[in-house]
Amino acid sequence: MKSLPSPETKAKPHYQGHRQRLKDRFASAGAAAFADYELLELFLFQIVPRTDTKPLAKALLEKFGCLSAIFGAPDHLLKDVKGVGDSVIHAFKLHHALYSRALQKEIHGKCVLQSWQQVIDYCGFTMSDEMREQLRVLYLDQKNQIICDEIQQTGTVNHTPIYPREVMKRGFEVGASALILVHNHPSGDPTPSRDDIDLTLKIQRIGTDLGIKLHDHIIIGKGKHCSFKALGII
Repeated sequence: MKSLPSPETKAKPHYQGHRQRLKDRFASAGAAAFADYELLELFLFQIVPRTDTKPLAKALLEKFGCLSAIFGAPDHLLKDVKGVGDSVIHAFKLHHALYSRALQKEIHGKCVLQSWQQVIDYCGFTMSDEMREQLRVLYLDQKNQIICDEIQQTGTVNHTPIYPREVMKRGFEVGASALILVHNHPSGDPTPSRDDIDLTLKIQRIGTDLGIKLHDHIIIGKGKHCSFKALGII
């Protein structure tokens, strides 16, 4: 009778050697030498043991299009991808939260008008992949430093309610001298609608009367944004 191979002679799964080779290449060449799916593979190594993670990485990129969309995707859409479980979702959410917090810290304690690109980076990362429209308000003190940064309203896929009275009421509560409005367009196109423009001008008028300056209204799209100030609307 033919004897079974000993544990030492059993072939190792191909992905075991692949994992170490990928880690070694990352250590020597850095992220610039990697395709997006390879970086995602490396990330998934920490969460999914003893499994070839390349198919999962490629499936996620095929579904969501880019890395930032994966990490910001809602749970129910992530679960549609075979191989994504609670541990993977938790890791994505944690990564997204950590990076959002890091970007947030970059703009707090600084004059936002002198750190404009950092403001755009922060708002873009935290809002561009949201499936519903959100209104974020950055309330500023006399030095144009952030006093309060909050999501004030969450709406539907193509509309979020903006209530000028609530915007200004909160401004008085926190002692704001100025504010910046930010909302996202889940469609990806940051072009302002007529309603966006009319509401912005209304808030600007009310703010002027109450001594709270509206510096800008930013619309976040997919990889791009629109500034009402840059467009000459305000």
